[in-house]
Amino acid sequence: MIRICVMILGLALPVASLATECRQALALGLDVSGSVDAREYRLQMRGVASALDTPEVREKLLSIPSAQVALLVYEWSGPNDQAIIIPWTRIETDASIDTIIETLDQTARREATPGTALGVAMRLGQIYLAQQPDCWKHTLDISGDGKSNLGPRPRDVRDEIEASGITINGLVIGIDDPNIGDIRQAEIGELSSYFRAEVIVGPDAFVQTAIGFNDYASAMTQKLLRELENLVFSELSTSPNPQ
Repeated sequence: MIRICVMILGLALPVASLATECRQALALGLDVSGSVDAREYRLQMRGVASALDTPEVREKLLSIPSAQVALLVYEWSGPNDQAIIIPWTRIETDASIDTIIETLDQTARREATPGTALGVAMRLGQIYLAQQPDCWKHTLDISGDGKSNLGPRPRDVRDEIEASGITINGLVIGIDDPNIGDIRQAEIGELSSYFRAEVIVGPDAFVQTAIGFNDYASAMTQKLLRELENLVFSELSTSPNPQ
């Protein structure tokens, strides 16, 4: 009889007491336009997987079990050519991260249009992030190796995105050919300036640079650590306590 009473009391507990908060919704938008060849595509996918697999990133993703991170990964190129690789997934355990890494490693490149519709990719990220209204912070990360050449200009959609409370960070991928010397640095600098002027928005928004796709994993790792560090020390102090 005592056991039955305990079971009934357990079932009567509010479901909300078992629920977890979402401290950040993080959407990663990966450039797979025509300027990205098969080798670079694989380096980009492996780079995201490698970044998630580093002990430092794992630790920060799992640092607050009662307030988790939700992650989504999607590809973008032309105005009508996007695809979700990782649907919204709560990072609950190391196993959650392992499953995402396995999916990224097994993802094969699909046919993609050659255009670079950066404004469309930004707007799409906004739509995805709106699917996670209860998260305390909403962050969109756009990786790209070139300027927008199709669809709405990034600057024309940025104000609307800013008004929705989203932070956009950029990961700029430059040319990794050492033979071009100063041209390489100039190209990375120009593209970084473009992302700062046209793309990024929100509190503490920043541009991370990768010197070619071979440097993508390192750049993605640094970017994730910076975002998650800011969140742990600033967002938690201003967010309401769970009821």
